[in-house]
Amino acid sequence: MSRLVLPDTDRVLSRQTGWVRAHWEALADHLLDSLVPYFSPGAARVVLPGRPSRSGTASDELEGFARSFMLAAFRIAGVRGKGCEQLIERYARGVANGANPDHPEAWLRLTPKSQQMVEAAAIAVALHESREWIWDRLDTRAQEHVAEWLGGFIGSTTHDNNWRLFQVVSEQFLASVGAPYSKEDIEGGLDRIEDWYVGDGWYSDGDGQNFDNYIGWAMHLYPGLWTRMAAATPGAEYDDRLKVYQDRLRLFLQDAVHLVGNDGAPVYQGRSLTYRMAAATPYWMGQVLDATPLSPGQTRRLCSGIARHFVQHGVPDERGLLSLGWYDTFLPTTQSYSGPGSPYWASKGFIGLLLPPEHPVWSDPEETIPLDEADQVRSMPAPGWLVHASRHDQVVRLINHGADHAPPTEPEGVEPAGDPHYDRLAFANHAGPELTDSSARVDNLIALVDRQGRSSSRGRIRRISIGARSAASWHKAWLGEEGPWRIETASVVHGGWEIRCALVEGPAGALVRSGGFAVAGDSLPAATAGAGWASARNADGLMSAVVDLHGYGEAGVYRDLGANPFGAHSATPYLTAGHLGEPLVLVHAVLLTRDAIPPEALADGIELAVSGHEVTITLPGAETETVRLG
Repeated sequence: MSRLVLPDTDRVLSRQTGWVRAHWEALADHLLDSLVPYFSPGAARVVLPGRPSRSGTASDELEGFARSFMLAAFRIAGVRGKGCEQLIERYARGVANGANPDHPEAWLRLTPKSQQMVEAAAIAVALHESREWIWDRLDTRAQEHVAEWLGGFIGSTTHDNNWRLFQVVSEQFLASVGAPYSKEDIEGGLDRIEDWYVGDGWYSDGDGQNFDNYIGWAMHLYPGLWTRMAAATPGAEYDDRLKVYQDRLRLFLQDAVHLVGNDGAPVYQGRSLTYRMAAATPYWMGQVLDATPLSPGQTRRLCSGIARHFVQHGVPDERGLLSLGWYDTFLPTTQSYSGPGSPYWASKGFIGLLLPPEHPVWSDPEETIPLDEADQVRSMPAPGWLVHASRHDQVVRLINHGADHAPPTEPEGVEPAGDPHYDRLAFANHAGPELTDSSARVDNLIALVDRQGRSSSRGRIRRISIGARSAASWHKAWLGEEGPWRIETASVVHGGWEIRCALVEGPAGALVRSGGFAVAGDSLPAATAGAGWASARNADGLMSAVVDLHGYGEAGVYRDLGANPFGAHSATPYLTAGHLGEPLVLVHAVLLTRDAIPPEALADGIELAVSGHEVTITLPGAETETVRLG
C-alpha cells in the first residue's frame, strides 16, 4: 500500500490547476503500481476485490487487465518506452499468456454479445498504441494466439450500440498486423453509427434518446482511434471518414466544454459514472485528432481540472485502487455489468499522455475556459438539454428535456420504467439523484402520489421545444395500473434559477409532488421549510431550494440515508398540491447554489401571471417569458 505523491504545483505553466504532465504521469504510475499485488502469477489477469459483475469473475479479471493495459499503453507510448521497462515486460507477458488457449490463465473466448468483447477492444487499442514496445516484442506464436483470440469478432454479433465500435477497432487492428479480418464488419459498424448521429456533434448511443457521457468517451473516441489504426494499415481508406469525425468532434466540444465546473467537477448524469476521469476523454481526443475549438491550454486546463477534482475527493482510495462508486465506494452508481475492474475505464481519460511532452497541450500555459470568465447558459438541442452554470460557486446545472435511455419502442400501453441516472428534470456537478430502491423518487421530478404512497415515474421523455433559455417536454404518468396521465413541464432559466411550469393531469385525490435537487454530505444537511418554500443546505454550503410561485400548498424536506453518491446523508426540498381531477397549472422556482440568499426572497423578485394554461414570467432585469402549456 502506497500513498499518491504528486509533484509540487506549477502555477507558472498552469495558473488555474497547478497540474502539468508530471502530475498526470505520477497519477498514472500510482494507479498502475498499485495493481501489481493483484496480478495473477502469469500476469494475464488482475484479481481485484469488490462486488463481481453479472459476467462472472473470469470476465472481471480479464477486465482488470485489459482496462489497465490501455492506461499502460498510453503511458509507454507517450515517452516512447523510456523508463517503462517493467510496465512493458508485465503487460507483454500478460498478453502472451492470456491469449494462449493452453495457459492456465487463458482469457475467455469471444462469444456474441459477451463482456469479453469490450475488453478485447481495450487490448486491441493498447496493442496498437504500444505496438513498437509490446506487439513487436511478442514472438510469432504469441502474435498468432492474439490474432486468433481477437478473431472471435469476425462475423460475430455485438450489442447494437457503442459495442459496434469494439468490433471495428479490434478488427482494424487485425488488419493492420496482416491477420484475418472482415472488411464488412468494419464498414458495417462505422456505417451503423451514422444512423445514430443527430446533429451538432451529438450521437445517440444506439437507437433512442441515449445521451450521456458515453457520447464523449465512446462515440467520439473509438472512431478517432480507428482512424489511427487505419493509418497504420496498408491500403486502408480513412481520409473521408476522418474529416467527418473531426468536424463532429469540434461541434461536440463546443457543447461539452460546458459540462464541467471551473473546479473540474463533471456533471453527474448517465451510466458508468464510476469511470470518473474518463470524463476528460473527448477534450484530449480533440487535440489527438487536431479537431477541437479549444486551445491546447484550455484543453489541459479542463482535463487537469477533472483529474485534480477526483484526487481531491479521495480517488484513488488508500490502496491506490479505483473503487466502484463516484468518490467513495457507492454501488448504486454502478450497473450490473460493472465488476471490480470496471472503473479502470478511467484509463480513457489519460489518452492525452499519447501526446509527447513537447506537444503544446503540455508545453503551453493553461488558458481559461468560458466558466472561468462569466456565468454560462448553453442550449443543446440535440440531447434536449439546457445547461446553466455559475462562475462564483462552481455549480453546473443540466436541465433535461431529452435524454431518457428508454427503449426506442415498447408494446402499446407499456411505459418504460424511469432510470434515475436519466429521468430527472435536472442534474448537476455537485449534486446527484437519489439512487437506492428505498428512495421515494422525490428529487427533480414532478410526480403523482396516491393514497398508498406510490409515486409516478418519468420513463419516456417526449420533447416539445427547446430555445436559448427555455425547454419543454411531457411524459406519461402511471400509478400502478391506473393511467396514463399527461404531465407537461416547461423550464425557463435565469442565472442560477430555473422556473418550472407544469400542466398536470391526474385523478382526484392524488397529490402532485415537485422536488428540487438532493444535497448530500457526510453529516445531516440542515433543512428548513416555510409557507410555500423549503430548502436544505449541506456542510459544504451547497443549498437546494424550491419556492412556490403558483398553485402549490405545502412544503417539506425529504431525507434519506445511503441513497446519494455525494454523501451518506441527503435531503431534498419539495412542494405539494392536491389534485382535483382537472388539469392543474403549477409553477415553482428551483435553486441550487452556495449563495446565502433566503429562498423565500425569490418569490418577491419574480412577477408571474397565469391565464388558463398560459404563464407569463418576468424575472429581475430580464425580458418577459411566456410559457404556453398544453
